[in-house]
Amino acid sequence: MNLPIYLDHNATTPCDPGVVAAMLPYFTQNFGNASSRNHSFGWHAEEAVDYAREQVALLIGAEPKEIVFTSGATEADNLAIKGVYEMYASKGNHIITVVTEHKAVLDTCRHIEKLGAEVTYLKVNTDGLIDLQELEAAIKPTTILIAIMYANNETGTIQPMKEIGAIAKKHGVIFFSDATQAVGKIPVDVKNDDIDLLAMTAHKMYGPKGIGALYVRRKNPRVKLTAQMDGGGHERGMRSGTLNVPGIVGFGKACELCLHEMQQDAERLSKLRDRLENALLKLGEVYINGSKEHRLPHVSNMSFKYAEGEALLMGLNKEIALSSGSACTSASIEPSHVLKALGLDDELAHSSLRFGLGRYTTSEEIEYTIVQVSKTVKKLRGLSPLWEKSKEEAGAK
Repeated sequence: MNLPIYLDHNATTPCDPGVVAAMLPYFTQNFGNASSRNHSFGWHAEEAVDYAREQVALLIGAEPKEIVFTSGATEADNLAIKGVYEMYASKGNHIITVVTEHKAVLDTCRHIEKLGAEVTYLKVNTDGLIDLQELEAAIKPTTILIAIMYANNETGTIQPMKEIGAIAKKHGVIFFSDATQAVGKIPVDVKNDDIDLLAMTAHKMYGPKGIGALYVRRKNPRVKLTAQMDGGGHERGMRSGTLNVPGIVGFGKACELCLHEMQQDAERLSKLRDRLENALLKLGEVYINGSKEHRLPHVSNMSFKYAEGEALLMGLNKEIALSSGSACTSASIEPSHVLKALGLDDELAHSSLRFGLGRYTTSEEIEYTIVQVSKTVKKLRGLSPLWEKSKEEAGAK
């Protein structure tokens, strides 16, 4: 077993060797620009992009022409929200989203609020799930977009997508989902769930960084977007810029591998995750955050009362790579906005660790993690007068 152990797969994943092998020729031999239509270098590049588009589309039940390549999920989120807001301005200016969304969605919504948008931020229950009745009640004649993530990046909680899609369709509202954490980990079908726009990225599913995609529905309804990048009219005019051919090839290969390996990965990782949770719950005053029933198979977010999260991370980081929240906001000392929305107090929110298991995680690594986390939690609690006080109070009862 090699140290450190990597358990932060929600932040990023290693490239699968098959993905790297597929990409390599497109850096050196087949290096053409996919928009160069006058010679074989360009034709080979275009063929590779078309094939990758098919691979990506197949993973989410879409048509290849519905895939728009971007630099990642953050750009896809921006293109979806800003693109709809501008394109459908004559119909309305109201958008519905959720307080536990990724910052790429929340900050984009705040940006368009400054431009005149009205945004409703739905609350969640203690499991991190929205209330479908509240969602439907929030829809008005001016509502043009519902933006709800598929699975949460911190807790792994999966929202009721099919039901949300049905509500959006019933009211003629476009439904957008940031599915960054879900695609490649669990089955996602945009047609089945009535999803009109969906953001995803390669580096969360064993592909390269710097490449993502936005699914844009072409029929029933045909969704139109105002481009946020102007230039040569690439990607059906929705996203200009020379295509990242090696990245796109890698993204396609990663999707193909996920299609074949997703189910066995999910079954194996959910068992390892349950083993990890059951062992750590024995420490006492340990809480699993988010829904235990509706969540991703490889994610566990746990709070260890009387053991501060940053101190926990510092005690573990030489041996185990973990996170106390979203990698995108980990520089912030504020408690996680997701955990606060679930109703956790600052103390409990600050004592949380996110365990993100992956394709190469072994049972040996999980057993080692159980020992090290248990040891570190006990050590920190031993330094906490509040822990001693809580034990005395429990003994008195």
